[in-house]
Amino acid sequence: MSDLPLIQADRAVPPPAATTTTGGGRGRRLRLLSRTDRVVITLMVLVPLLLVLALVWLPAAATVLLSGTSWDGIGPINEIDWVGLKNYDDVVNIYPPFVPAVQHNLLWLAALFVVATPFGMFLAVLLDKELRGSRFYQTALYLPVVLSLALIGFVWQLIYSRDQGLLNGVFGGDTDWYGDPNVNIWAVLVAAGWRHVGYIMLLYLAGLKGVDPSLREAAAVDGSSETSTFFRVVFPVMRPINIIVLVVTVIESLRAFDLVWVINKGRNGLELISALVTQNVVGEASRIGFGSALATIMLMVSLAFITIYLWTVMREDKR
Repeated sequence: MSDLPLIQADRAVPPPAATTTTGGGRGRRLRLLSRTDRVVITLMVLVPLLLVLALVWLPAAATVLLSGTSWDGIGPINEIDWVGLKNYDDVVNIYPPFVPAVQHNLLWLAALFVVATPFGMFLAVLLDKELRGSRFYQTALYLPVVLSLALIGFVWQLIYSRDQGLLNGVFGGDTDWYGDPNVNIWAVLVAAGWRHVGYIMLLYLAGLKGVDPSLREAAAVDGSSETSTFFRVVFPVMRPINIIVLVVTVIESLRAFDLVWVINKGRNGLELISALVTQNVVGEASRIGFGSALATIMLMVSLAFITIYLWTVMREDKR
């Protein structure tokens, strides 16, 4: 009986209020920020935004506008002659280097996508097994990615040189690997693929590290082979990485410029759209409008693949 008041007293104690997380909590946290913190956050958002607008979107918009003119870069802007779609018509119909450039860009894309990308993925699978010395191999394979394509062109010149090159010295030939229009595109693709392999290897290696080990264990319990497990379980899980690799490969094939420009300024069998843009914008002809039309074509193709990538990522986030 003496314990009854204590029990009643315990019952009289109200339970602790449940804490709920709502959108108001975020607003309260923002109100707790000092004025200095708000200024810093605003600058951290505003400065990169302004830089992107000034260095990317405004030049892109100006390029699209200039593609409808015949401006040569000299004279006031108000005297620009507007020609509409004439530059695009001239690019397709009366500009001989355009078709070879498109063919070479497509060949560049095929070589990177069919040869270099699978090889980079294969190396990532091997290195994911934590082989002995894998750190050294990762560094050695990724090192070409750090180098610019222009520097890679000079490095491979030591191999492809007609008189003093390693390749001709070993096989006793006298092929002009960079000067012969029948073989120079293939020689350049080997050099570009050498760099691309390391980049793809790193992307897939990061993707493999993020795969849940239980998926592989479950496949092994079911009796699946290592190859079957990779293509039926691991590879589909890395779908976001696959999309990134696809977009990166397409952009790399479109913006390929440095290597061919170092060799022969994109002529004599090494025509690329990016090289044609440079030849017309900063070359002797200085056809700003015509070069802008070529650049706009590149921009539209790039935006198509970037849009596919963003749409895929946002759809994955909604799931």
